[in-house]
Amino acid sequence: MNTALLRTVGVATAAYGLAVTLRPQLLARPSGLVDRRGEVAHHTATSLRPLGFRDAASGAALALAPEGPALRTAAAVRLAADFGDAVLLAGTLPKGNRAKAVAVAVGWGSLTLAGLVHRSRG
Repeated sequence: MNTALLRTVGVATAAYGLAVTLRPQLLARPSGLVDRRGEVAHHTATSLRPLGFRDAASGAALALAPEGPALRTAAAVRLAADFGDAVLLAGTLPKGNRAKAVAVAVGWGSLTLAGLVHRSRG
């Protein structure tokens, strides 16, 4: 297990999740979940905030969990969230935004997977 990589993914995910919780447009705009003026509807923002909070919480767990089973469990939660997001977004986002959003979700999940399967150097 590459603990440093998992911790880095955790910190980055927690920071992004907190940012989305506070400013849902950070996720809504690149996902195409805005109106013609680029504004995020109140109900869309309300729906995205819990996703941001989920990422903040799971990222914090990945960053802070003790090495061993707790860290592997935190990584499994991140994997489920990221790859689950990829599957769900692939079938639901506007066509022009799908590929990018799926690539981002798969990318973050792949970093977590790499942290689980590759040993740290040294």
